[in-house]
Amino acid sequence: MLIAMIRPSEKHVAKATGKEIPDLQAELIAGAPEGWEMVSAHVEMQPGGIRIVEGKFERRDEPTEIEAEDMDALMAKVPEGWQVLSVRRP
Repeated sequence: MLIAMIRPSEKHVAKATGKEIPDLQAELIAGAPEGWEMVSAHVEMQPGGIRIVEGKFERRDEPTEIEAEDMDALMAKVPEGWQVLSVRRP
């Protein structure tokens, strides 16, 4: 018997346009669904002091456990869009 700790690994990209980076960052974070965290941001300067910020988000919901008799069966149980964090024997 094996037990795996898994969590979602979905990714999302959002953009905001404006002049003040703190405001743009706050806008991106405020628009993220619950359980999603910004993992990186890229700022692009445009003429006139305009900035475009692209924020990359990953889903960080609480991990959950799955069980199976062997590694092949365990991997077959991992839903699409999820990743294995660890595997252990009980």
